[in-house]
Amino acid sequence: MNVSDRTRRDFLKTLGWGAAAAALPGCLEGERGLFGTGPGERPNIIFIMTDDHAAHALSCYGSKINETPHLDRIAREGMRFENCFCTNGICAPSRAVILTSKYSHLNGVVDNRLEFDGSQQTFPKLLRQAGYETAMVGKWHLKSDPTGFDYWNVLPGQGAYHNPVMIEMGERKKYTGYTTDIITDHCLEWLKNRAGDKPFCLMYHHKAPHRNWQPDEKHADMYKGVDIPLPETFDDDYRTRSDAARQQEMTIERHFQITYDTKVEPPEGIEGYELKKWKYQRYMEDYLACVASVDDNVGRLLDYLEASGLAENTMVVYTSDQGFYLGDHGWFDKRFMYEEALRMPLLVRYPQMIKPGTVHDAMVLNLDFGPTFLALAGVEIPEDMQGESFAEILRGKRPRDWRRSMYYHYYEYPGSHQVKRHYGVRTQRYKLIHFYYDIDAWELFDLEKDPHELNNVYGDPAYIDITKELKAELERLRKKYGDSDELTQKIMKESIKD
Repeated sequence: MNVSDRTRRDFLKTLGWGAAAAALPGCLEGERGLFGTGPGERPNIIFIMTDDHAAHALSCYGSKINETPHLDRIAREGMRFENCFCTNGICAPSRAVILTSKYSHLNGVVDNRLEFDGSQQTFPKLLRQAGYETAMVGKWHLKSDPTGFDYWNVLPGQGAYHNPVMIEMGERKKYTGYTTDIITDHCLEWLKNRAGDKPFCLMYHHKAPHRNWQPDEKHADMYKGVDIPLPETFDDDYRTRSDAARQQEMTIERHFQITYDTKVEPPEGIEGYELKKWKYQRYMEDYLACVASVDDNVGRLLDYLEASGLAENTMVVYTSDQGFYLGDHGWFDKRFMYEEALRMPLLVRYPQMIKPGTVHDAMVLNLDFGPTFLALAGVEIPEDMQGESFAEILRGKRPRDWRRSMYYHYYEYPGSHQVKRHYGVRTQRYKLIHFYYDIDAWELFDLEKDPHELNNVYGDPAYIDITKELKAELERLRKKYGDSDELTQKIMKESIKD
């Protein structure tokens, strides 16, 4: 940072945003500094997040099984990220990472059993301190009450698909209707009745399409009778992989529950492989119908932004808390570091900055969302946030030192679906995973030659050198982010005790 940059930053810290914005309109600073968008302008932010929406169930990502026209509109009018990844692929931890821009071992939510400490620094708190009006509506899933919001109205726990109870500013209320519609209704009501003289950040978070996938009446029969194609890896036998891939409990064949998941009994006499395919069809019928409702409701919100004149200066972000297995490898759920669960959809529309129809392959993480929102709002990014702003990427520029690898760590074992604890590194071409705790196993995948991750080449002499390089990179990232085996042991002991 040069002297003038340092002077400007000190000036902004001293005067606060209000005076600084007036004195320095449209300022542009380094990646962890201010990033004004134009004279006197700070973008409104609408952060839309669904639960368990896999990127390969959006038509803008090339889905072969459904169409998502309203979500595609965000991509068509903005930027689609090809390589957005989560850092711990499960609901509550991903949300805590997004709020704090810190890995799970630092924000305290390593699995779904733990309560989020709401006294922590979060990006909504920082935006609010900088003059933003903030709201959180929908799925929260962090056990503690939301903090840092002018208004909040959230589902307790997972929430219900129909006639939900919601907690509005501490008061429980029951609503009649379908939850996806109701969450959207509350968001639109808040937008229409907000103060109006401040920029705003609205977190618009859906329950759908989380298990057990209960569609609304409008979409319930949308995929009935449709022959939904099987994924290429539907019959994966995990032959080259470790016991971790074989010992999980999330197969469609053995763990997908009749009536709870399928809602109806299978046809009489159906069994074996035909029963497995029937379960998949029922799964996809309901899952995709829930996605269709989300898509329609996002369309309602986009239409409101256009009609109200807010669209031009509102950044609309769409993502999910992680990916999901849609029959891939014969599974449902998430957790593993394999691509379908690791990859998050990420669409961003902001007309003042983003060239329509842009596709970017930069590697971004859920860790980066908060710093990006802060940078675009002209708020200095705290040094203890571990993510990086991708605001420059939204402008169409890739920072020279942008990451070329990412770190992942999953903890919730023993637990639901019995996915072993593991951590790993992913680069543009390779992925190295270490499973640990009651297992000590490594997996290495060459994503260029083996995009479906069917062939574990760990131990193959042809990959000895790359294995050494990846292990060194893995250790570098663990050190960078402050993770270690000793810290994991301490955290998990405290987690189990709690």
